[in-house]
Amino acid sequence: MRTAYLDTLYELASRDKNVYALISDNGAIVYDKYRKDLESQYLNLGISEANMLGMAAGMASCGKIPFAYTIGAFLAYRAYEFIRNDICLQKQNVKIVGTGAGEVYSALGPTHHSTEDLGGLRSLPNLTIICPSSPLEAKKATVAAYRHEGPVYLRLGTNKEPEIYRQDYKFEIGKGTILKEGKDVTLIGTGSILKDILDVAVLLQNDGIQARVINMHTVKPIDREIILQAIEETGSIFTVEDHNIIGGLGSAVAEVVAESGNGIEFRRFGLKDFSNGYGTYSQVKETNGIGIEQIYNEVRESIHGGKNGIH
Repeated sequence: MRTAYLDTLYELASRDKNVYALISDNGAIVYDKYRKDLESQYLNLGISEANMLGMAAGMASCGKIPFAYTIGAFLAYRAYEFIRNDICLQKQNVKIVGTGAGEVYSALGPTHHSTEDLGGLRSLPNLTIICPSSPLEAKKATVAAYRHEGPVYLRLGTNKEPEIYRQDYKFEIGKGTILKEGKDVTLIGTGSILKDILDVAVLLQNDGIQARVINMHTVKPIDREIILQAIEETGSIFTVEDHNIIGGLGSAVAEVVAESGNGIEFRRFGLKDFSNGYGTYSQVKETNGIGIEQIYNEVRESIHGGKNGIH
């Protein structure tokens, strides 16, 4: 996913001299080709994330299109005030790119995990939030962010995500995509955990449960129509995210469900605290209750048990 983003940014900057790559020391090596060929459109601000975003806001006010990139946890938490006051309040055309979404930096622990970023940033006015799920979608999301006038938070994984799309498709900010049709239950996810959700859907299908899978690549603005359609056609909705269940995708979908006035079965899968444990990405997800088998078992038991209500 990271390579897809960098390749796309290189193409955009090659065509548009107003596009700039800003980094905060992190990722200097992976920018080698960009720095070599487009040196005048590259700025390494060192380990000073807040300053980087303040500079990005100033550049945007002069007509530039800065893509400010570093580890998402350092952007969303350390530089939150700058995102709020310099970028969102002023509606500056800054693209904030956080890598290492969720727990993908599994061996580095919760200090490097972006598991509360959506909750904090989703409340900021004027900010569009996009969480691509695969290399192809990262490419499309980068182009969409470039074309969008206004602040964007682009939440990326690392560089190990498999491709989940078999063919090209239309990417539109604010419009979710149905990856798999189903009539018994809807699973809604965002980001790189979509591959796990598709695997869960296969396991459910083996049990005779037809699960609809929705990729909610844009968390803000959220696609209300696709959620309301799922309520009418499947009656049960489960959200899955590599993020705290408070404030993230689950909360955003819950708001739509609650305001719809429909009493349906609804549940959020995600972290309920800071992440625990170290190891591979799969191991850390399992330690924190969002492994493939764990989600599958709980969805199956919930459906067979006929439980109702919002958990």
